Amino acid sequence: MIKQELIDFEDEIAELFKAKKIKCPIHLSGGNEDELISIFKNISPKDYVFSTHRNHYHYLLHTGAAERLKKQILSGDSMHTCDPEHNFYSSSIVSGCVAIACGVALALKMKKSKQKVWCFVGDAGTDEGWFWEALRYSAGLPITFVVEDNNRSVFATNKQRWGGMKKVNIIAYKYKCGWPHVGCGEWVTF
Repeated sequence: MIKQELIDFEDEIAELFKAKKIKCPIHLSGGNEDELISIFKNISPKDYVFSTHRNHYHYLLHTGAAERLKKQILSGDSMHTCDPEHNFYSSSIVSGCVAIACGVALALKMKKSKQKVWCFVGDAGTDEGWFWEALRYSAGLPITFVVEDNNRSVFATNKQRWGGMKKVNIIAYKYKCGWPHVGCGEWVTF
């Protein structure tokens, strides 16, 4: 798909929503067409794509199936579009797909598959603990996280969400295990 096709699709969905033909919440994309088109040049049609509640562009760029997506949106599935035939899954839960995406990436690695996983999250999704857990778990797996930062979570900016945080007090230190009969990192049962 080209940029104008993406924009035209979202414009049509917005008009259908205004005309009350869509009776569920929708989250429209926009303003990031060029970046996504560039990213999707690296995504194989056989790869897995996990997305967010704002998934229309991701779906269109991965599948090219505009009419199929429009049907899903009209039936109320805008924020959790799924299409197993095209390895496309999304969730309306903030960062709801990150753990599943890691599990799929692990399965692909175990199968020695050439497929990859692409997991899209918004900047508010990176505020979630399970995003950071998935990120740490994903080392060595065939997965790429794509953070789409529009400096918004609903109407709150990053600064508002983070409370204008400028300094965080953290003390971290390393130490050598004091039990000579136990190697560090081993579990001891008493």
